[in-house]
Amino acid sequence: MNIRGAKISDVGAVHALISSYAERDRMLFRSMADIYENLQCFTVAELDGNVVGCCALEIIWSDLAEIKSLAVDETQKEKGIGRMLVAGAAEQAAALGVTRVFALTLEPEFFVKSGFEIVEKEALPMKVWSDCARCPKQQNCDETAVIRLTIDD
Repeated sequence: MNIRGAKISDVGAVHALISSYAERDRMLFRSMADIYENLQCFTVAELDGNVVGCCALEIIWSDLAEIKSLAVDETQKEKGIGRMLVAGAAEQAAALGVTRVFALTLEPEFFVKSGFEIVEKEALPMKVWSDCARCPKQQNCDETAVIRLTIDD
């Protein structure tokens, strides 16, 4: 398993992974254009030359970043790929000097197992909600907010 920064040649696979989750209402859709524009934010998991997982890290503020678009190929679930991608994103945030990472998720148990704590969405700054304007569930959000420190005290 190779966890690495995404390349132009990965965009189709990243788009397919995200779309497979978005079609099942498990995450927000991202267009190819959006993925190209934000490619430097993406990390991928590669197995035998194939992209089997992806994750994006978006810096929100000096002390806060969001883990977004975490997707793992259904045939590769339960192999620790998601945990590796999240750990890599947290390490990347720490290396940049960001002290906290959060996610809005339908799978809070996964994140809790990865060292995150569940928090009230209202505890996050308003800047976090920029994606919510495009979300069809805007008024009936079913996601849970989770957060963790990027460095241990």
